[in-house]
Amino acid sequence: MTQSLLHQILDYANRANPYPIYEQLRKTPVHHEDGGPYVISTYYEIRSLLHDPRISSDARNPASTARDPLAEPAGEESALPPGFLRLDPPEHDRLRRMTNRPFGPPYSPHRVDGMRGELHDIVAGLIDGIGDPGRIDLVEQFSYPFPVTVICRLLGVPREDEARFHTWADTLAASLDPDPDADPTERGKGSHDARMQLGMYLAGLIEERRKNPGDDMLSQLATAKGEDGPMTTMELLSTAALLLIAGHETTVNLITNGMLTLLRHPDVLQRLREDSRLAVPLVEELLRFEPPVQLVPQRTTLADIELRGVTIPKGASLWLVLASGNRDPQRFEDPDRFDPDRRDIQHLGLGSGIHSCFGAPLARLETQFALSELARRLENPRLLEDPPPYRQNAVLRGPRHLHISCDGIRS
Repeated sequence: MTQSLLHQILDYANRANPYPIYEQLRKTPVHHEDGGPYVISTYYEIRSLLHDPRISSDARNPASTARDPLAEPAGEESALPPGFLRLDPPEHDRLRRMTNRPFGPPYSPHRVDGMRGELHDIVAGLIDGIGDPGRIDLVEQFSYPFPVTVICRLLGVPREDEARFHTWADTLAASLDPDPDADPTERGKGSHDARMQLGMYLAGLIEERRKNPGDDMLSQLATAKGEDGPMTTMELLSTAALLLIAGHETTVNLITNGMLTLLRHPDVLQRLREDSRLAVPLVEELLRFEPPVQLVPQRTTLADIELRGVTIPKGASLWLVLASGNRDPQRFEDPDRFDPDRRDIQHLGLGSGIHSCFGAPLARLETQFALSELARRLENPRLLEDPPPYRQNAVLRGPRHLHISCDGIRS
């Protein structure tokens, strides 16, 4: 091969279909190129490492000696401290537990389920506003505005400010972009500036919520006095920023990947149109088949680890390629087939272990609503280009645009 497997993963030309590269990777489950990260590509090995306390997610760990093209530029986190996604226990556990109190069971068991009516109304409004059915950009007109609207309303961001998060979110998601032609200094500065602007905005919003709390999640976080005590202002800022960005970026890709997959499988699309209950197993299979998060970078070993006959040394950088594990034939029968009737689907699409996706219940529900309503209301939808143009991002994989056409929009 003219390129190493590592560079093929990063190469934008392979974004439309990275799965042949993953198949090559699985032939060497622990793949290592001189000076680079250790790349883990098989299901059982990825899952074991996601549960291994010898693997650190802490962004403040001393930099690995490996040349990791997905490592954050120096100073990337200086505007805000790392969110709990980039922390280890016990700090991770405390902040995640505090954040979960106003979000999910056992303290707020109805928070997500209680949003069903609002989710339906947002989806209906976006589809009503599509306009010309002959040319629709599903990303710009639906997949992006839906989850960003949901997460802003969940946290209590005023509706007139929702559009401001588009620029911030795009910039911060692009900080993961391994584009070899990009200037790393400029990339770091852009991300730093976006974090600063987001942090300043959130600081003002948090102060307002402390004075005049509502029933939104940010108000509850800002005024909490539970067994773990209150969050500091900086902890609140980093947690709110994490929820705002992570809370919608992955869902944008999940919805878009889902509609693209359905348009490539018209028989499944027709089934969903006739029975919206199919959305539940369909989304689980989609999380396996086309996960929005392709790989988890920036993990560091805290000790030597033996894996498949290879010693991964202490201080090594790891990439866990979730999307490859999801297509591992040692775990899933006929893994390259999209099958919403598949049984025993313990995929890695939302991670596993202590860092499993915090917003998984909401992401699932959003995608179920989105895909079932698009299937029901779009008449004879079809792709205008296949493959579509993809975002230049090896971590968060999804089309930058998804241009489709349909004969009309049902009421």
